[in-house]
Amino acid sequence: MKKLFSTLSFGLIVLTIFTLAACGGSGSSSSAGSTPSATSSSSGSLTIAFLPKQINNPYFDTAASGGKEAATALGGQFQQVGPSSANAAAQVPFITTLTEQHTGAIVISGDDPNAVAPALKQAMSQGVKVVSYDADVAPDARNVFINQADSEQIGRSQVDLLAKQINSTGQIAILSASSTAANQNTWIGYMKQELTKYPNMQLVKIAYGNDDDQTSFNDTLALLQQYPNLKGIISPTTVGIAAAARALESVKKGGTVALTGLGTPNQLRQYVKDGTIKGFELWNPADLGYLAYYVAALLIQGKIQGNVGDTFTAGKLGSYTIGANHVVLLGPPTVFNSANIDQFNF
Repeated sequence: MKKLFSTLSFGLIVLTIFTLAACGGSGSSSSAGSTPSATSSSSGSLTIAFLPKQINNPYFDTAASGGKEAATALGGQFQQVGPSSANAAAQVPFITTLTEQHTGAIVISGDDPNAVAPALKQAMSQGVKVVSYDADVAPDARNVFINQADSEQIGRSQVDLLAKQINSTGQIAILSASSTAANQNTWIGYMKQELTKYPNMQLVKIAYGNDDDQTSFNDTLALLQQYPNLKGIISPTTVGIAAAARALESVKKGGTVALTGLGTPNQLRQYVKDGTIKGFELWNPADLGYLAYYVAALLIQGKIQGNVGDTFTAGKLGSYTIGANHVVLLGPPTVFNSANIDQFNF
C-alpha cells in the first residue's frame, strides 16, 4: 500500500507539471506584483496573456516589455506565449489553452484576422476579454483593437519617404511579412494609392518574407537579381527591413538601392550610420504593449466596456478615447534618421 501511494503521488506530480507547462509552449511568462493593488482587487486578479505573431522577435519582445511595465503598475500578472514562427494556425492552440485556463484577457497580434477568429469567439463566450494589438483580428472576435498609428498615414508616409530618397523615379518593390497579415495588407493598399502621386515610380513586385529573417534576406537578393534597375525597397516589417539591409550590404548595394520601412532604432542603427538606410519609421512598441495591457485590465475590471466613446487614462501615456470600430489609436509614428537615431533606445 505504501508503495502504491508513492507511485500515485509521483504520477500526480508529473501530471501537474505537464498541465502547468501546457500553456507555455514556445513562450515565456512572468508575474508582476504578487499582491493585487487596490485598482485590481475590485474585480479579481489581472491575468493577462500576450499572444504575438511570433516570439523571440525583437519587435514583440519590446512590446512585451511595455506590457510587463503596465502589469507592475497595476499589480497584475503578465505572460507571453506564442509560436516560434509567424503562422496563424499555430496561434490557435495557444488561444484554446488560455481559454481553458480561464485567463482574464488575451492580447493578440493576429497573423490572419479570420483564421484565429473562431477560437477567439469561443474565448469571449467564456468571459475572456480579447484585445488585438499591432495587427487586428476580425472585429467580432475582439473587444478593442490597439492600433499603433493611423494605417493610412503609415502606408502613405513610407512611400513619401522612399520618393525623397530616389527623386520620385524608378522601379520599387515591397518586402512584406505574410500575405495574410491584415496590417501589412492595409498599409500596402495605402502605399498603392500614394504611388498614384508619383507617376515615375513603378511598383514591380510585392514579396513576402513571412517575418522570417532568412526568407526575407533571400527574397531581397531575388528582387535585386530579377530587377537589376531596382531603385528602392519598402519593408513595413521589422524582421524584413533588417534582413533587407543585410542583404543589400552583402552584394555592395547598400546606399545604392534605397531602403525604408518599419523597424526599431536599436536594430537598424548600424545601417543608418553606414548609409544603407537614410530614414525609416516606427512607433514605440513598448508603448503599444503598455497601452494594450492597460486596456485589457480596464476591460477585466469593468471600468470600460469597449464601447465607442469610452474614455480612460492609461497610466503614463495619458488619456484616450475608443474610436470608430472599437479602435484605440496609440499615436503618430516617428521618422528615424542619422540626425536623431541616437536619441532613442528600443
